[in-house]
Amino acid sequence: MGRIKSVRFKANKFEYVKPFHITNNVSYDTENVEVIVELDNGIVGYGEASPSFRVNGEKVPAMLAFESIVNEMIVGMDVRKYRQIFDITDKLFGVPSIKAAVQYAVLDAFSEEIGVPVYQILGGAKTRIETDYTISIGSIEERVEDAKQIVQRGHRVIKIKVGENLEEDIRSMMAIYEVSKGCKYIVDANTGYTPKEAVKFVTELYRAGIDINVFEQPVVKEDIDGLKYVRWNSTFPVAADESARTKYDVMRLIKEEAVDYINIKLMKSGISDALAIVEMVKAANLRLMLGCMAESSLGVNQSVHFALGTGAFDFHDLDSPLMLKEPEFRGKYKVEVPYYFV
Repeated sequence: MGRIKSVRFKANKFEYVKPFHITNNVSYDTENVEVIVELDNGIVGYGEASPSFRVNGEKVPAMLAFESIVNEMIVGMDVRKYRQIFDITDKLFGVPSIKAAVQYAVLDAFSEEIGVPVYQILGGAKTRIETDYTISIGSIEERVEDAKQIVQRGHRVIKIKVGENLEEDIRSMMAIYEVSKGCKYIVDANTGYTPKEAVKFVTELYRAGIDINVFEQPVVKEDIDGLKYVRWNSTFPVAADESARTKYDVMRLIKEEAVDYINIKLMKSGISDALAIVEMVKAANLRLMLGCMAESSLGVNQSVHFALGTGAFDFHDLDSPLMLKEPEFRGKYKVEVPYYFV
């Protein structure tokens, strides 16, 4: 029996291999918070929080201040009763990435204690998943060159960032298609379009004979009517990301018939809400993809085990560790691009 002795937070900084450009934002590095849960028997579990001020309103200095609060919340609890710990940590709705990291670190410690991997605790549905790789916003020439390299590395699913310049995005998609035919495409506008711009975008690509597997978050996150408009005027499936942070957001999206896909990110919802969202979406006969923020291998490890455990996702957008300069690989999974497996 392992009871939680302490919870420690540690800030870690990582540089991107190359600048990562999405709608109205360019990142050169990321600072994440490592969460270490130590049990009274010496076992240690690890999680990682990757903040997004744009999505969650989180900043690392404020997140670090929650270390003492989390200790007050769960020290002394038995990790075998992890659902009780989930119920308590659900109160961390203001810092959802910390909630995710703490919940996973508890599962990781429990996993070490009983000798069963986390993905098996969560169901053991799969032993291998395939990740995409992302082309960030840039010139058409830069995007085409990125696409060529991604295909050469063996990726068969490409995520393409758009949303700053509609006409250039359309031309870029056509150029990318010419050098990557046979791949599947997830196109992510990161809230950058108006509903009518989004419909024009997909209409032009459809006329050009380009198929999109998922059109992700075309409009601002608050515009559920806009999402619904795009969905019902698009020949391609539409996904919610920024609009789908919690299980309550997802309930509304389902009720409004606003999307075809929900993009779960553990950094938005934590493990507890993510488990609920999986069941809600399956019950509504909609589809799921799994995404990430800027997690290192330690953080994406959480999503890999969640995906393997539940087996719930059509697409896995878990390429952030491939984009970061990491001194050490820390995931409890193996990598053979484009696959993650155990």
